Amino acid sequence: MNKVFVTGVGMIPFAKPGASAPYHRMAAEATRAALQDAGIGYADIEQAYAGYVYGDSTCGQKALYGVGMTGIPIVNVNNNCSTGSTALFLARQAIASGAADCVLVLGFEQMSPGALGSVFTDRPAPFDDFDAVTDRLVGKPEIPLALRYFGGAGLAHMEKYGTPLEAFARIRAKASRHAANNPLALFRKEVTAQDVLDAPMIWPGVMTRLMACPPTCGAAAAVLVSEAYAKKHGLRADVFIAAQAMTTDRPSTFEANDMMRLVGYEMSREAADKVYRQAGIGPDDLDVIELHDCFAHNELITYEALGLCPEGGADKFIVEGDNTYGGKVVTNPSGGLLSKGHPLGATGLAQCFELTQQLRGSAGARQVEGARTALQHNLGLGGACVVTLYQAA
Repeated sequence: MNKVFVTGVGMIPFAKPGASAPYHRMAAEATRAALQDAGIGYADIEQAYAGYVYGDSTCGQKALYGVGMTGIPIVNVNNNCSTGSTALFLARQAIASGAADCVLVLGFEQMSPGALGSVFTDRPAPFDDFDAVTDRLVGKPEIPLALRYFGGAGLAHMEKYGTPLEAFARIRAKASRHAANNPLALFRKEVTAQDVLDAPMIWPGVMTRLMACPPTCGAAAAVLVSEAYAKKHGLRADVFIAAQAMTTDRPSTFEANDMMRLVGYEMSREAADKVYRQAGIGPDDLDVIELHDCFAHNELITYEALGLCPEGGADKFIVEGDNTYGGKVVTNPSGGLLSKGHPLGATGLAQCFELTQQLRGSAGARQVEGARTALQHNLGLGGACVVTLYQAA
């Protein structure tokens, strides 16, 4: 299999719904930034994978036709919150297999304010089975579903391990400290754990408003190339994808009567284990991670799913500062979804952007000293999980 390098990345600042440019303009801007960073033109791209969740068919073509119309294959990808990383997964496969040498990966989203919901209500929803389990285990029909899913998972962890609400507040406070150094993050104001606890309660005893990520608009892109292509054209080849895995649900998602499994704990653990085996490393070898913190609760349970700490050990991991600078591994130096925002289709490529900067040593005030190995975790309920390992060449 061909070695796959990330030779260019681009990202635009994320914005609140209603405050962004239309999706095709955001996407085109991020694409041009990635091409410029790579030092190539759109005419050099052989294939493109465009990820988005909320939009009509072939939005990818609309987004890229403003950059160029070269007749190349453009594949539209929708895999919920893991859309961007799924597009990345497909693009990497194309290069690794030899089907292409220079591929563009794009993710974008123009979101509406408020809680997520179904667009098509005249047919079975992909979340019907998830809703049934959540209704049985959690109840609380007055709470929006996404909050019930991940809040329910956090509550399960609290009940099983005695995890305090403050643990989630500490995660959100950490995210704000990291985001203060990220000019592309939506929320850059630092907050304390007490500020998070004092925020309006949206699920008493389980979640405050600051523990949930906001709906956001934005775009990010990456250019992937083979090693031979990079050498032939003199492109930078300082960051490569060392391993990658994508998983979907197993029967235990619905049969285990466990909210943590329902929201992807097993998918995350399986994908991470596959990546560690492929690369011949373990979680102790990681320097920096961008993981899927759509809620502070999901970040906490993901620490354990990725093997960063033992099961039930997340609170200790947080209290001892092992999730930030000076600890074992820096998680979400970008500020994560909690502070940066979560435009669904763009999230996976925004993670790629951040980790590429970290491994290049060009992350500025966010730089993780000596970063050589980086892990990306992108979860889409409903469901898919993509875990990607990057290394500095």
